[in-house]
Amino acid sequence: MVGTKIDGKVIAQTVKDRVKKAVEELKTQGINPCLATILVGDNPASATYVRNKHTACDEIGIITKDHKLDVNISQKQLDEIIENLNNDSSVHGILVQLPLPEQLDEFATTSRISPLKDVDGLTPHNTGLLAMKKAVLVACTPSGIMEMFDYHEIDLDGKNIVLINRSNLVGKPLYHLLLEKNATIVTCHSRTKNLTDLCQAADIIITAVGNRNKFTLTPKMIKEGAIVIDVAISRFQEKLVGDSDFDEIIQKASFATPVPGGVGPMTVAILLKNTITAASLSTQIGRQF
Repeated sequence: MVGTKIDGKVIAQTVKDRVKKAVEELKTQGINPCLATILVGDNPASATYVRNKHTACDEIGIITKDHKLDVNISQKQLDEIIENLNNDSSVHGILVQLPLPEQLDEFATTSRISPLKDVDGLTPHNTGLLAMKKAVLVACTPSGIMEMFDYHEIDLDGKNIVLINRSNLVGKPLYHLLLEKNATIVTCHSRTKNLTDLCQAADIIITAVGNRNKFTLTPKMIKEGAIVIDVAISRFQEKLVGDSDFDEIIQKASFATPVPGGVGPMTVAILLKNTITAASLSTQIGRQF
């Protein structure tokens, strides 16, 4: 029996619709939500990501301020720009597009962002709050995955989950979000032994490796009726792919995400949601949308 496709575009639109209403509500109070983006250098992929985020903001009425910086900018210069944005009351969210050039420290850079404007949820303050179940601004991709589970009313209580990623962007924050839902999580990575055995025992597999030359999640690695969330995206054999072949996986899984069109749209939608939450925090309303 063919499983259910988790359509990220459809779910992302429901989030955007909620956010658009929140934008309109804030504007009636004289608040114009604003996202400032920082792009260092001219990496084509990064430029595309930033452009897509600006387009999404424009569609629902969020103002954007674009900062395109020279690839050779110093850490001190970048810190000064971020500090100016921290102190700019018209800016509610700050996003630094990663990765950064080698001369810049990603941890130091993201740590410089005000926790109240940290729409990527990457500052030590916000990641610490997440571990304590107190986070308001959470990393976009993990939060988007949780929205997918909620949309399809997938109960995580007591579920055995294999999470193939341990990054600061996906694996670590997602672990805490899943734990809050009483799931049992096994975090896997390049050094994990018996990965196939672990996957075959899992109710849910969330994979974010992003290198099909080294890893592919095959139908043989999952049990009948498992749920597969494919977070990865990379170019393989001249096309964009995830860690798995959706058309094959969906024949065995009860739910699965395609690539593209799965988790990706959710990441952008949650960025919009976080920006509105940050704007709300700036007014001391403190609401989450």
